Amino acid sequence: MSFIGIGCIIGTGFFLGSSIAITKAGPAVIFVYLAAGTGTYIVFRCLAALTAAHPEKGSFRTYAKQAFGAWAGFSNGWVYWTCEMLIMGSQLTALAIFAQFWFPKLPLWVFALIFALLGLLVLWLGVRKVEQMENVFGIIKISAILMFVIIAALALTGVIDRSSGSSDPTGIFRGFFENGWSGLWVALLYAFYAFGGIEVMGLMAGELKDPKDAPKSGTLMLIVLTLLYMAAFYFVVSLTSIEKITTDESPFLTALTDYPLPWVPHIFNAVLIIAGFSTMAASLYAVTTMVMTLSEGGDAPGLFSQKEEGKVSKPAFLLTIFVVVLSIVLAVLLPDRLFEYVTTAAGLMLLYNWAFILLSYRKLMGKGFRDGLLVTAGLLFLGLAISGTLLDSMTRIGFFVSLAFLVVIALATWVKMKKAPGSGA
Repeated sequence: MSFIGIGCIIGTGFFLGSSIAITKAGPAVIFVYLAAGTGTYIVFRCLAALTAAHPEKGSFRTYAKQAFGAWAGFSNGWVYWTCEMLIMGSQLTALAIFAQFWFPKLPLWVFALIFALLGLLVLWLGVRKVEQMENVFGIIKISAILMFVIIAALALTGVIDRSSGSSDPTGIFRGFFENGWSGLWVALLYAFYAFGGIEVMGLMAGELKDPKDAPKSGTLMLIVLTLLYMAAFYFVVSLTSIEKITTDESPFLTALTDYPLPWVPHIFNAVLIIAGFSTMAASLYAVTTMVMTLSEGGDAPGLFSQKEEGKVSKPAFLLTIFVVVLSIVLAVLLPDRLFEYVTTAAGLMLLYNWAFILLSYRKLMGKGFRDGLLVTAGLLFLGLAISGTLLDSMTRIGFFVSLAFLVVIALATWVKMKKAPGSGA
C-alpha cells in the first residue's frame, strides 16, 4: 500500500508542476513543501484512522455521509468525481507533450489517445493490475528522485564538472525569502498538487487483508517523500538560478542543463511519462470506483453498480471511456488559459474534499482536545492553500471556476434531497 501511495502521488505535479511553485516562492520553496507535506500527513492520518476503524466502500465519501447525512455523501462523491474528470485532460495533455520530446512531428491528440487506451486497458484488467502497476511505478519514481539527488550532490561538490556557469550550495540562503510571504502563500497550492493522490489510497484500502494496517501504510511513506522533495528542491535551487526555471521543462532537467550528461534528459523524460501515466491510471480507477460507490448508495443510476469479482462495472467503465474522450477533446479544443483555469479549479475541488475528510474525522472519531487541534491545523493548511489563489491572477479565476462547479453540485444535491423519501417533496 505504501508503494501504491507513491505511485498515486508522485506525478507531473512534482516533476513538472513544481516549477511554478519554485518561481513563486524562490529558494524558500523548501519550506513550502514541508508545509504541504505536513498538511497532507494530517489529512492522511485522519483518513487512515477512519479506514482502520470503519472499513467502508467509498472511503471518504461514505464517511462524509455517516458524519453529516445523505447530502454530504452525495455532494462529496460528485465533487470528487468532477475534479478527477476535469483533471484527466491535463494529465493526458502532459503525457502527450512528454512523448513529443522523442516524436515531435506527431500531433498531441495521437499520444493522448494512445495513453488513454493503455490506461483503460489496465483498469479493465482489474484492481489487482492497477495495484501491481502502481507498486512498480512507485519504485521507479522514487529511484528517479534518488538518482537526481545523487547526481546533483556530485555536481554540487564538483565531482561532475560543470560545462558553464557556477553553482553555490550556500547562495540560496542569501535572499531566501526574496519573493516575500505572498510568494510562499501562492506556491502552497502547487506544493499540495505534488501530494495529490492520498485519497486514492483510501479507496484502495478496502483491498487490504487487515484495514487496520492503513495508518502504517502511509505514515513513513509521507515522511520519506516530504524529505526527498525538500532535498530535491534544495539541489534544484542550488544548481541553477530561479530565472532559468520555466513551466515548459522539468526543473530537474533545468538544474542539470549546464552539466555534460546527455543521457539525463532521456531518462527523466521516460520517468515523466511513467509518473504521468501512473497518476492518470490512479485517476481512472478513482473516477470509476467513485461512480460505482455512488450508484450502490442510490446517488447515481443503479446500473453503474453492476460488478464482476475483481473487475469494475461495465457501465461504469463505459462512462469512464466517455469521460476520457471528452477530456481529450476539451484539452485539444479549449484555449490554453481557459484550460488552466479548469484544471486549477479541479485541484482546488480536491482540497475541498480533503477538508471534508478532516471534518468527517472530527465528527465520527476526533472527540478529544488533541484531535481538535489536529483537525484545526489541517484545515488551516488547506485554507492557506485555497486562499492563496486569490493573490495570483491565473489561480484567482480558477478559484471562482471551482466555486461555480460547487454551486452546480449544490443545486443537484438540493434537488436530490428534495426528491428523497421522507423529504416531503
